Amino acid sequence: MPPKSRTLKLHPKDNIVIALADLAAGSECTADGPNALQSVKQGHKIAIAPIAAGQNVLRYGQIIGQAKSDIAPGEHVHVHNLGMGDHSQDYAFASEAKNLDPITEGRTFDGFHRADGRVGTRNYLGILTSVNCSGSVAKFIAEAAEKNGFLDEFPNIDGIVPITHGTGCGMSGENEGYATLMRTLAGYAQHPNFGGILLIGLGCEVMQVSALVGDHPIRADGALRYMTIQHEGGTRKTIEKGLSELRGIAELANTATRKPAPVSELMVGMQCGGSDGYSGITANPALGAASDLLVRHGGTTILSETSEIYGAEHLLTRRAVSERVGEKLIERVRWWEDYTARNKGEMDNNPSPGNKRGGLTTILEKSLGAVAKSGSAPLTEVYLFGEKVDTKGFVFMDSPGFDPCSVTGQIASGSNLIVFTTGRGSVSGYMPTPCIKVATNSEMYNRMSEDMDVNCGDIISDDISLESKGRDIFELFIRIASGEKTKSEELGFGGVEFVPWQIGAVM
Repeated sequence: MPPKSRTLKLHPKDNIVIALADLAAGSECTADGPNALQSVKQGHKIAIAPIAAGQNVLRYGQIIGQAKSDIAPGEHVHVHNLGMGDHSQDYAFASEAKNLDPITEGRTFDGFHRADGRVGTRNYLGILTSVNCSGSVAKFIAEAAEKNGFLDEFPNIDGIVPITHGTGCGMSGENEGYATLMRTLAGYAQHPNFGGILLIGLGCEVMQVSALVGDHPIRADGALRYMTIQHEGGTRKTIEKGLSELRGIAELANTATRKPAPVSELMVGMQCGGSDGYSGITANPALGAASDLLVRHGGTTILSETSEIYGAEHLLTRRAVSERVGEKLIERVRWWEDYTARNKGEMDNNPSPGNKRGGLTTILEKSLGAVAKSGSAPLTEVYLFGEKVDTKGFVFMDSPGFDPCSVTGQIASGSNLIVFTTGRGSVSGYMPTPCIKVATNSEMYNRMSEDMDVNCGDIISDDISLESKGRDIFELFIRIASGEKTKSEELGFGGVEFVPWQIGAVM
């Protein structure tokens, strides 16, 4: 595609094109096609053929909805004339699962080798809370440690992360929400990016510290200590005891140093947020190319945000390695249909106002672009939110589309690296796991360059191939995993984005 093109047709079957720049009314849409009937913002859609009311609108050669009224060639296609309609799909389980050729050249990164065999990309101390009621005390301990220069004695430790949240009590101890929180806390307590964990509870909460530690042998290397505020005798005594316990943990964590590890030990959680009309054209498929490279090297990538693959799930079921894996994905989709219906929502409510300003109209359109992050590798397994990922290759983890919550689940599942594509611009971090931000367009990248690590806008402007950009992202995986800081780390993000998925009644 010549860089001077002002629109882009993504598939021969498409009956729309994407504006690559703001177009005035009367602007030429294609060399031999219609002129724009209205002004159209970049990233938005323009019809290039007559589309009758009820007819399918195609992008990527796939259905993104049906016309709500007759659409003329050159007309802007968006929420005023495009809706969901019927989107039944043929799942064709495992019909397109094709293994990728392995790469055996032996690439490595420098990471922290843990006793359970996993490898961390960072070496933090975590102060993990079982309940919201112990959150302030966890922060007080971290603040006291920082004030007295605690880490000056421990140069191999990256920092102290208090992990607080808004739940842990007022819930049933036997329901789905409790089990989900248990998995999430256990996943963080065992995460390879933590060299040690101090676990703090209040004492009377539903999510008992003793149950968490007793049900989950959290650390094989002993780098976990726990206490409750009520047992220690109040706030100040807990802070004093906490600092003492933290020292013992730090002495062990500080013995860890970076050593070479195969890139197959990388587990990359893939996210998109603040998506726009370019997401499915530039950043997401480029990340898909990087995902395929990591899978070919024996690593693991995780796609999530179940509500944002809705309408494109058939593309994943066809890549499933078995009917069992495909059925597990559809089981989660059906759960979401029931969940949203019970809460008087609709799956098509997902595209946010920012998504729509960026040119995305329906959840079908957004989902097709989101699935592009997964590349072409077979889908090897499907996991619950925060469930430990124990399979190599490309996998799926169930989660909401709310980014901080979804990333929380991916980290609990074991992700030691996060990659986050964004079109509108997202600012966040997710300690203890570094987060690489990938911009879909050059305008946003230049405007928010202090927050963005990679610009994929040059795929359009400079005719950079998706494969080349994917290789660049893969190489960045290795550098960041080896200790190079991301923009969000340099800015200090990541202290408030721990958001466990709260399912069920709060009592």
